[in-house]
Order: sequence, then C-alpha cells, then structure tokens
Amino acid sequence: MASSISESLPRFTADALRYAAKQSEKCIVIPVPLRRAIKRFLREQEQPYMKRKVLSLSQSFNDIKDVNLLLTTSTSKELVEDPLKYSGQSKRWKIESNYGDIGFKYSDDQTAAYVASRMPAVFSACFRVLIEVCRRLPDFTPKSVLDFGGGSGSALWAMREVWPQSIERFNLIEPSQSMQRAGQSLLKHMKNLPHIQSYATLQALNMNVSKSEREHDLVIASYVLGEIPSLKDRITIVRQLWDHTRDVLVLVEPGTPQGSSIIAQMRSHILWMEKRKSRKLRKVSDKAGKDDTDALNGDLTKTIAIESGVCSKDLMATHEGLKSLIVPRKNGAFIVAPCGHDGQCPLQKSGKYCHFVQRLQRTTSQRAYKRSKGVPLRGFEDEKFSFVVFRRGQRPTKDPWPLDGMKFDTLKEQHAKRNPEDLEIDYEDQFASEDEVTEEGNLVRYESDMAEKDAIVEIGYKDGCGGEDVEGERKEEADLGSGWGRIIFSPLRRGKRVELDICRSTNREGSEGSFDRIVLTKSKNPALHHQARRSLWGDLWPF
Repeated sequence: MASSISESLPRFTADALRYAAKQSEKCIVIPVPLRRAIKRFLREQEQPYMKRKVLSLSQSFNDIKDVNLLLTTSTSKELVEDPLKYSGQSKRWKIESNYGDIGFKYSDDQTAAYVASRMPAVFSACFRVLIEVCRRLPDFTPKSVLDFGGGSGSALWAMREVWPQSIERFNLIEPSQSMQRAGQSLLKHMKNLPHIQSYATLQALNMNVSKSEREHDLVIASYVLGEIPSLKDRITIVRQLWDHTRDVLVLVEPGTPQGSSIIAQMRSHILWMEKRKSRKLRKVSDKAGKDDTDALNGDLTKTIAIESGVCSKDLMATHEGLKSLIVPRKNGAFIVAPCGHDGQCPLQKSGKYCHFVQRLQRTTSQRAYKRSKGVPLRGFEDEKFSFVVFRRGQRPTKDPWPLDGMKFDTLKEQHAKRNPEDLEIDYEDQFASEDEVTEEGNLVRYESDMAEKDAIVEIGYKDGCGGEDVEGERKEEADLGSGWGRIIFSPLRRGKRVELDICRSTNREGSEGSFDRIVLTKSKNPALHHQARRSLWGDLWPF
C-alpha cells in the first residue's frame, strides 16, 4: 500500500522541475585570477607579430582536421569494435610506442598564441561540462584527477571553480615542454593548489606511480583526441584512460562534425567494451556455479572453515562471500551526460551531429589578437563543443521518471479553477508609503561598490552546483535515470507553440534512444509550455 502511494505522488513541482532541467549556462565571464594570469604570461613572453601567430595556429588545427577527414566511414565503423584492424599514419604526431603514447610538438610561439586566443574558450567549455557533472552527481567529489593532454591547464582552472576544496592530487599528461612551462607560469601566483605532477606520456605515469594510485576519481581529456589522426591510437588511448578511471571519465571535443564523430565513436566503443566484459563475467560465473559448485563447497570452503572455525551451516554463505569478492564492485558503464540512454546514437542516421554551445565574454587578449573579416569583433564569442561523460556501474532504473504522478491542467481547466477574488488588484500596495521611503537616492556611489558586486558574481561560480535556491531550501536535482531527455538544438518559438528537438530514451532501462521533435502549445499544457519557452539549447527535458 505504501509503495503504491509513493509511486502516485509527484516528485517535482512545476518550479522544481524547471530548476532540475536547467543545465545550460548563460554568458560566462572568465574568472579574474585567470584573466590576470593570461595577461601576466603574455607580458612576460613579449612575442611580436602575435596576430600572425594566432592565425598560423588556427591554420595548423585546420590541417589536422583535413587529415582526420581522410579516414573513411567504413574503417571508422570497424575500428569501434576492433581497433587492431587498421593503423593510420599520423601527420604531425610522433608515435612513441604501440600503446598509443603520443607527443605533439608545440613551439613557444604556438603556446603563446594558444594561451592568448584559445585558452579562455576551452576553459568555458570545460567549466560548462564539469558544472553539469557536479549537478548530476551531487555525491561526487573527486580527490584525484588525471588530465590527459592538459596543455596550459584549462581543465585545472575549471575544476578549481567547480570543486575548489576537494581535489588533493592532480596528474597532468602533456608531452609538450612548452605547454608545461606555460601551465606552471599561469599557476605560480595561485594559492591552495593541490599536488600537481606533470608527465610526458601515460607510460611515464605508470612507471612513476604505484598501481594503487594509477586509478583516479576523475579522468578528463579535452580538445586532444581530435589532434590524433590515427584512429587506432585514438581508441587505444581512450581504453587506457578508461583503465585509469575509478569513477568518472569526461571527453570533450570541438563542436564540429569531426569532433562529434570522435565523441560518438568513443562512446560506442566504451559501451560495447563494457557490455562484452559483462557478458563474459556472467558466462564465467554461470559456468563456475554449475561445474565447480561441489568442488568449491567441498574443498575450498571446508578448508577455510577448519582454519577459521566456521560451522558447517555457514559453508554456503562463505562460498557466496568468496564469489562476491571475485566479481568487481563496479561492473559496466553508463552515460551521465549528455545522453539519457546507453543505446546507439539516434543522430547518426539523421544527418545531424550532437554538439552544444557556450557563450563567453572575450578577454582583452582575445579582442587584441583575434582577427575579424573587416567587422569589429563582438564582446563575446560562442564556443561550440561536443562531450560525453561516462561513469562506472549500472544506470539506476528503479527511480521513477520526473513526470510520473504529475497531472497538468489545460488552459480551459485553469481558467475554470480561477478565483475571482484573486483577479482583484489592490492599488494601495503598488506604492510605498512615506515611512518606507529611504534616502538611498541621495547616497554617493563609489568604485568599491561595483568591485564588491563583481566579486559576488565570481563567487557564484563556485556555489553554482550546490542545489540550493535563494531561500536556502534544498532542491532536487535531475537524477541519472532514463526519464530525462536532452534538448539538442535551439528551441523554435512560433507564436503560442514551441518545438523542441530532443534526444531521449525509449524505455525505462535506458537501453535504446530516439531523436524526436516535440510540439508544446499553451492551450493543451500551459505549465510545460511555460518551461519550454524558457528552455535553452543543452537543457534537460522531463518525461
């Protein structure tokens, strides 16, 4: 009786539903410490012809993109399931071993151009992804982090804004010595930093770190897989990163068809690999349970019982305990974001690609060194990115969907329930009395007031994933179940109706997904229509 009542009760109110679905970030302002660090670094470099170097760096990225496009679709599809069938040739990467350890030669000029033009945008994309991880996983506080291809430390700066106190150990893989020096220079005036150690390759990390410390709570690879033209090495590296992951793996790439394709390939491969492992573990456990039950119960548990004093009634319980030790605690993998399912990506056959956008306010270095085609640069730019977040374990399927138990009235039903007294307007409450009038208009404002207001905005980044509203009451975040879809593109607002392109799960297990267009009108569902009008690209949508 109690279970049926709990299932019928709604989990969310209309306001709480909008809060839980909100995942997009408005225009991000780069934190003051990072802006000052970039200015200080560029002042120390004193690099002439910076605009020309920024243009040269952009052209080199385009060359790498052209090389990646040479890989055929059929070869890519085969490699997702078997990465040993093909070995591509890299144009600018030096392959140091058969295990995929790689090195990209960034010169000092390219490093300075990267810090001046690309680092703020990469920081904003990493911050947008990590703040969603913090919201969707409120119990996740990483203590150890591995940043593969960390470059100048954009992901580290983003993590300090999201988890300012929890990170204790930070390992960075960056083969470019110039990038490592730039990252150290940017952090030299910061305080309360975790223990940071840089390595050139993953092999160097494995040689200098014990086996117990090779696994990290959070592993991130941002804007690095697209610089590896060899698809075999790309998949091999992701497999190694997954082996170094204890809990969460984050992959971020540019929001281009090429970057989205890379994310889709890595997503398919990790899920396929973990499903294959789960099938093998089930076969081994079933075979061992049928063939070796008598031997295990008669020999192994008997020996342990004699040595530890366990009575004969507890022999089977001891055997079951030994079987639980053999099976790993976290078996399998599921997608935390952006997908609400673990099936095949439904956008692969639609001719579209999954990507998102994050707007950021341009820094002074970006406005100074980036070129425009005869038009003055805007004060902001839109960074497009694609990402995927894996977590070890199984997706929770017992949680009810967000709209379970919720009943929405139509517009006519809402009008019928209106109370005429609520429509009366008390004009006396619209004006303040003489006693309530203050003398704020006569106060003189100083620059310190504006500085204090700006500081409050910066602190708001660190408290952005706390899950609390203005009044201090705890609001429920979106869970990891399959009842949340993702708004892929900008909503279309046409008169009194809103059209949403949503990637969603088709079943409660989250094993299959679909890409659908949903139309919401004010007359049929005013509550969801109100939420749809305020939803943005990248927000969640409840089912």
